[in-house]
Amino acid sequence: MFFLSFYLQGQNVVYGVINDTTYNVLLDNVKLIDNNGVLLTTTDSTGYYYYTTSKNLVNISFVKEGYSLSSKDIDFNNTVEVEFNLTLTLMQRDLKEVSLFDQKDNVFDSGYLKGVHNNSIFSGKKNEVIISDNKTAKSINSARNMYNKTVSLNITQTDDAGLQLNIGGRGLNPRRTSNFNVRQNGYDITPDPLGYPESYYTPPFEALENIQLIRGAASLQYGTQFGGMMNFNLKKPVHNKLLELVTINTVSSYNIFTNFTSLSGTANKFSYYSFFKHMNGDGFRPNSDFTSNNFYSFISYSLDSTLSMSFEMTYLNYLTHQPGGLTDYMFSDNIYQSNRERNWFQVNWLLYNFQLSYHFSEKTSGFITAYSLDAHRFSVGFRSNRVDQVDSFEERDLIRSKFSNIGVECKFIHKYNILKKDMVLLIGSKFFYGLNDSEQGPGSNGMDADFNIYSNIFPNYENQSYYSNPNLNYALFSEHSISLNQEMTLTPGVRFEYIKTESDGYFRDINTDAADNVIMNNLIFNNEIRERSFILVGLGYNYQILSWLELYSNFSQNYRAVTFADINTINPNFIINPDISDEDGHTFDIGLRGVYKDFISYDLSSFYLFYNNRIGFVQKEVNGLVKNEKGNVGDAKIIGQEMLLNFNIDKILNMSLDYNFNYFINFSHLSATYISSDINGVEGKQLEFVPALNCKTGFQLGYKNIRTDIQYTFMSEQYTDATNSIDGDLSGVIGQIPKYSILDFSLSYLFKKYFKLECGINNVLDAHYFTTRATGYPGPGIIPSPTRNYYVSIQYKL
Repeated sequence: MFFLSFYLQGQNVVYGVINDTTYNVLLDNVKLIDNNGVLLTTTDSTGYYYYTTSKNLVNISFVKEGYSLSSKDIDFNNTVEVEFNLTLTLMQRDLKEVSLFDQKDNVFDSGYLKGVHNNSIFSGKKNEVIISDNKTAKSINSARNMYNKTVSLNITQTDDAGLQLNIGGRGLNPRRTSNFNVRQNGYDITPDPLGYPESYYTPPFEALENIQLIRGAASLQYGTQFGGMMNFNLKKPVHNKLLELVTINTVSSYNIFTNFTSLSGTANKFSYYSFFKHMNGDGFRPNSDFTSNNFYSFISYSLDSTLSMSFEMTYLNYLTHQPGGLTDYMFSDNIYQSNRERNWFQVNWLLYNFQLSYHFSEKTSGFITAYSLDAHRFSVGFRSNRVDQVDSFEERDLIRSKFSNIGVECKFIHKYNILKKDMVLLIGSKFFYGLNDSEQGPGSNGMDADFNIYSNIFPNYENQSYYSNPNLNYALFSEHSISLNQEMTLTPGVRFEYIKTESDGYFRDINTDAADNVIMNNLIFNNEIRERSFILVGLGYNYQILSWLELYSNFSQNYRAVTFADINTINPNFIINPDISDEDGHTFDIGLRGVYKDFISYDLSSFYLFYNNRIGFVQKEVNGLVKNEKGNVGDAKIIGQEMLLNFNIDKILNMSLDYNFNYFINFSHLSATYISSDINGVEGKQLEFVPALNCKTGFQLGYKNIRTDIQYTFMSEQYTDATNSIDGDLSGVIGQIPKYSILDFSLSYLFKKYFKLECGINNVLDAHYFTTRATGYPGPGIIPSPTRNYYVSIQYKL
């Protein structure tokens, strides 16, 4: 009845392709702005744009950095569709430096996408776009600064330099961002999105153009995850130069040094972007030293205005010393201590990707991406279930996981009209095959980073296993954007998923007598196949009430398959319930968002997330001993209210253009409880990793080329097990994560566009806190977060 109260109205359409006169290349991210300075849309990666309006006459300016401004009056008096292709000209003279602000980029540092953008439908979806340019502390990969204006994110910090990204949203476990579908430039970068979704590789923040975050009720195009999709879009090649060089050198506390160097340019139809980043340091605790090297190369070729293709290669290798975790008593006594000298962790990541984009016509386009991964993660160390136990200097526990996968995704988008109403049909498919080989056994009894297995020397080592885990996954998905009238859009979606997970291997069953003499050492073989197929559905709704007020709502089903790590790895700190099974549920979003006269950007929303068969930890008595068990705990619900307010105070006060004064409030309140469970003492308890209060707020003050940022973060207490244990156990794995608050400060100065100096202090008040209790590496136990630390960064751009 609500929909019937509105009548269908007509819309006028203008579309076209924009390219470059000098190099004849297609231009992405060209901004279309009306005569009031409002951003209308931008061109996609193939230079194509599409804009609808109810006006009969519009004036559009086409804006791109380095190119001459072009404006055009579009007259719809004689038609409802206008095709307007444009060629922009590179500026040929030196100009004074100017700053161009728009509602998505430099004014508010964040925004959202709506309509159709880069072969995806965003209408009615809870999504955020994080603009990287104005963020601070990028050289040390500070997630707290990068995501400061993203609501309901729980960020855990396990190292000093952001080597791993650990983000959970809306009550989801933040461990290695495993509840998000993590992508780079639109393709998967995790070992296995369903079988092993943990993120060991995170693109360096200096290389980012933006981060797209699509919440769980809006991600049917990308996967089944409860968290949704997180896509790291790397910078594109510059079009107006044959060579652009950027180098950033940073030194910070604990002898940390980073160097980031990138090269970019365009020659005729070819363009390229490449970077190398090196990091090394000691860490703020003993036994925390690390070395990391990351290389990336992108090459694209535009055959003409309809066909473009690109190839990417990403390589990462890092080795980190692991100081181990602490018990609650050890943490309160001395957070700097470490009693693990022989624990090491190594990651080697090699990614390939090929993308092809083709415009069949102005209204129809196709996109295909093929990617592969060859990677491994090795860990070795002394892992007693008693964190305070002194290292025995016997053989160490070694885990070696190797990943090899290939994937192909295709999308097809067609724009058409029915009764003069815009319709957009998206259909797509995904094929994925991955192979994960996991081996656990005795490592050496030495001190170094030796990742060889010594079963011949230590044949009776307790934790020995080998599993081959192939995973086959294919999916078909479709979404349809239906314009009901000029203001309202419906977006139904459906996804068919097929998953076949296999686990073929063995483990050793070793028994000893009272004198620790081995009386049995047998191989136990295990072959398990889990095959399932299902359909997920969703529906989005968008209503543009006013030019500055948009209502959006979305419902979608979600699914999380049991991972290989859930069933295979032997961990002395917990046991696995043999009946562990997949999780499913649904998410509902509703919210209001918009930008009012560049004075304020806002997004006010609520969500409801239902979780069926949620996997978690409980404490159980096994053979007279209390053990932490991982399994399906029960059904749960999460209800949340989210608020992001971003005030452009210099605009409100009509200050001089020399000043930049912004203030933001990022706040969420979550209520998360188990509503049913077969386990005693769980029903009615709070969910794990759900801070009831999550607040980030701060100022951005600037005068000409000087800018300072001040940011405050507060997180309320969290639980780590389903029974809401407060006091930590002997392993440090179970217990409460107390509330904490952090203050960060940064100052930057830009000199003649070529040099930029930035310095900052993280954790200004020197708070002693922790954000996680690790079940495995880098723990187990409490992982203290860095105390007060300083950094200085110098950037040169040629």
